[in-house]
Amino acid sequence: MTNALRRLPEELLGRVHTRVVHSRRVAVLANMLAALIPADARCLDVGSGDGLLARSIMDKRPDVRIEGIDVLPRPDSLIPVASFDGKTLPHADASFDTVMVCDVLHHCDDPLTLLREVCRVARTGVVIKDHLREGLLAQTRLRLMDWVGNHRYGVALPYNYWKRATWLDAFHSLGWVSQTWDEQVPLYPWPVSVFCGRSLHFVAALRRASL
Repeated sequence: MTNALRRLPEELLGRVHTRVVHSRRVAVLANMLAALIPADARCLDVGSGDGLLARSIMDKRPDVRIEGIDVLPRPDSLIPVASFDGKTLPHADASFDTVMVCDVLHHCDDPLTLLREVCRVARTGVVIKDHLREGLLAQTRLRLMDWVGNHRYGVALPYNYWKRATWLDAFHSLGWVSQTWDEQVPLYPWPVSVFCGRSLHFVAALRRASL
């Protein structure tokens, strides 16, 4: 079997994912995240990818300014993107009003290290979208979703998913608390949502515990 034939199922799944999931994901998350970012905020998008989500948020919120940072900056990104090593953000403490990190932390070997950096450079707010290892066969379902969505791009896939309690403990250990927590994240149409939804996702807005 040739390499082209071996890649065919992956490429087919990738095309379906792009058509069915990606555009809907951006629309849903843009609406949810735009509502969580304070007025006139300067925002850093950690793991910004192609910048489409950030651009969509700014289209809804012209008062918000978002710049990106990524391990693999894309030359065609829709927002300005800087490069970093995936562990240390090259910014001063509290240098952004808000930092958002969407479906990035579970790609880290040590999510707490990057989460600590996210909290360090945020002045008043952090917005997170990530996965939850909750429910029947959650690990298996999340692994499949990650592979379909990211493998063809060469994204690291350590499949490092946390339970709800682990997330909340991590926030507390860093001096932050969840101001909002939403597990109703309608990223997928029916019937895909039966397998890929169901408490596997959350969107949270954090604030400093001292505020």
